[in-house]
Amino acid sequence: MGFGGMSLVQLGILLAIVILLFGSRKLRTFGYDLGSAIKGFKSSISDGDAENNYDSSDGQKLTSKEEDENEHRV
Repeated sequence: MGFGGMSLVQLGILLAIVILLFGSRKLRTFGYDLGSAIKGFKSSISDGDAENNYDSSDGQKLTSKEEDENEHRV
């Protein structure tokens, strides 16, 4: 059994129909756009985590003890 109750033959036929409808160039562009959107999302998530480790009053990086204290205050 394949993906979602579909066999590999059915998935191959579906892939061929999608390629015929959209063309390989549009699919390639769509894949590139989707990949860059995911990459941007991941970088914004990691940037947000890095900003949480800095004290807002003086801009210095917090120690793990200070981070724990800040989490308990919130």
